[in-house]
Amino acid sequence: MRFLVDMGLAQSTVAVLCQMGHDAIHLSLSGLQRLTDSKIVEKSLQEKRIILTHDLDFGRIVALSQHHLPSVVTFRLADMRPVRVNTRLLEVLEHISDDLEAGALVTVLEGSFRVRRLPVVP
Repeated sequence: MRFLVDMGLAQSTVAVLCQMGHDAIHLSLSGLQRLTDSKIVEKSLQEKRIILTHDLDFGRIVALSQHHLPSVVTFRLADMRPVRVNTRLLEVLEHISDDLEAGALVTVLEGSFRVRRLPVVP
């Protein structure tokens, strides 16, 4: 899978994903840190990348677009240290990979996760 890691998450998340054989980029390493959220969504859609973030705006933008992609994984953890985010990502990724490829908004919580398939129907 292809991922775009938002500024609020650590660059180590890219390393973890790449070690697993995924294609992942971090906004700051790509010189894209100044893009607006809408432009980031647009870039993710063009490059078929899944957005990893803790920013709620991405899910809202994608939901309002009524598109099937890009998928967005939003981390809502009490402990947002990179090691915890990366651990939770690895724990849930195998369960949500089909959803991410089809198009979904995923919220990762401390002990659970929620999946909402796209497009979101009002």
